[in-house]
Amino acid sequence: MAGKKVKVAFICNISARKECYRKRKKGIIKKMREIKILCDIPACAIISNPFNSNNTEVWPDLEEAKQVIERYQNLSQIDKTKNVNQESFVLQRLTKAREKLEKQRQEIRDKEMTIRMIQYMKNKNLPDDVSVSDLKHFQKLIEENLKDIDNKLNGSN
Repeated sequence: MAGKKVKVAFICNISARKECYRKRKKGIIKKMREIKILCDIPACAIISNPFNSNNTEVWPDLEEAKQVIERYQNLSQIDKTKNVNQESFVLQRLTKAREKLEKQRQEIRDKEMTIRMIQYMKNKNLPDDVSVSDLKHFQKLIEENLKDIDNKLNGSN
């Protein structure tokens, strides 16, 4: 049978508050023990006594509690590097998108330059508006195309 619904509010009567503290502390420790056994996870509880500041209860014991806390602190340090918050996620996506955009711009430039290079080869002369950087880009494209041709020739043999 379920217990009656408890109104969650400060208990004014000090003896009733001490009794409630004692019962709830016992319940918390019971639940911690159950979760540790049933789920096989490290667990600890540190319960400060509001009626006696020198009496802080540590379950299961101080040494095990220290180990659980150290494990938690170590994991939280690792999780800080693994966890991605919303801001860093957006920044990562933005960086990837910029890189992709730059790569696409370069591919478009290469294709445009290849088309211009073919047109110049058909006409057998270069227009006056060709810059030094365009010529260097042409050279790079010619070298890449020659490598591709060599690889195709060597691969088919």
